[in-house]
Amino acid sequence: MDIPFFAPRDYRFPDPAPALEYNEGLVGVSADLDSERLLAAYRAGIFPWFSEGGLFYWFCTAPRTVLRPETLHIGRSLAKLLRNKSYLVTANHSFEHIIAACAAIPRAGQDGTWIAPEFQQAYTALHRAGYAHSFECWYPAAQGEDYQLAGGFYGVQIGRVFYGESMFALQPDASKIAFASAVPYLADCGIALIDCQQDTQHLARFGSQQMALADFQAELGRLNPLPLNREIGRVVIARAG
Repeated sequence: MDIPFFAPRDYRFPDPAPALEYNEGLVGVSADLDSERLLAAYRAGIFPWFSEGGLFYWFCTAPRTVLRPETLHIGRSLAKLLRNKSYLVTANHSFEHIIAACAAIPRAGQDGTWIAPEFQQAYTALHRAGYAHSFECWYPAAQGEDYQLAGGFYGVQIGRVFYGESMFALQPDASKIAFASAVPYLADCGIALIDCQQDTQHLARFGSQQMALADFQAELGRLNPLPLNREIGRVVIARAG
């Protein structure tokens, strides 16, 4: 099966089902990564995975790993940590630092990062347009009352769907605390589905589940056009200790 090249300013995406069958999920290639293409891709259940030679490669995965906020599971040890540890969790306080940290953090089995400078610029543009959001976990500094960034994650929001992209932790448990705090906040804002993309044990412990591509696309078609109850703001969403 030939791999389509997406022409500039043509933001239509094909049905990803054949790509899953014949091209290991590679839907197509583009020379641009602008906001309109990103938003069109997410609405279709497609996302950019990496760049090479000045081109951006667009993928779909199936079955899709998703989390419905009402099924969030907080294990006993994490619940104890949330009660007893000192931390601060914020939304949209440091988007550019979060995406840069996600790009810089070493990951097992990976030689580098897919979050190249072009990706950081593109998602920062989405953030400034109100479509991309970051969640930050801060731990108290060793001395004084200041807090230091310990971990976090970011993603894209369209309607009532939040598409998770990447997370990192500089300190133990920071990304878990950020995620466990962010999901109830996202639910309060009106998010009904979180796209986790990849199936991992980490996400399974939070209650993620597998969804067939057709069902996932149907949910996107239903939820993407719906407005939130309230915007995902620049706020403190959790504090302890």
